Amino acid sequence: TMNDNQTYVALLRGINVGGHHKVPMAELREEIDNMGFEHVQTLLNSGNVIFVGDPIDTETLEENISVKLEEVFGFSIPVLIRKKEEVFQLFSANPFENIEVTKDIRLYASFLKDDPESTPPLPWISEDGAFRIISVRGRTVCSVLDLSVSKTTKAMGMLGKMFDDNMTTRNWKTVHRIVKKLS
Repeated sequence: TMNDNQTYVALLRGINVGGHHKVPMAELREEIDNMGFEHVQTLLNSGNVIFVGDPIDTETLEENISVKLEEVFGFSIPVLIRKKEEVFQLFSANPFENIEVTKDIRLYASFLKDDPESTPPLPWISEDGAFRIISVRGRTVCSVLDLSVSKTTKAMGMLGKMFDDNMTTRNWKTVHRIVKKLS
């Protein structure tokens, strides 16, 4: 029955960035739908998919979807899956509540494929003070970037070195929008 079903969020890595690895959202929706999932919706162009399916371990799901998308689109697309409940938990923890947001401040949630092997002492602050990692909750790293000091790409490189390149990052506003769609 539908009641046993699980709502998932799939976060695709590295698509539609700077004209590379183009994945139209309508096609993406169609392919996930073709795999037998229900209530498939996408959000923004960065590859955020909400869908409903049988309860299955998320690693298998990540692999299945990733393989399918590579077949269809012709390049490797890493997929990170979170269950609806995990996204709600992250959001309700309100990791950025003490951060003063100005026009130059960006709040990010980076979703890791695996549990981090080690975590730097927190808050971790870059030498120039532009980038701060404020929390690590399970497989999610929450960070704050001050664009008046530094650019996004440098910060993401630091995250990759500290944790693992097998991650994908979303602006907190995007996470907010995902939560709204899940609600």
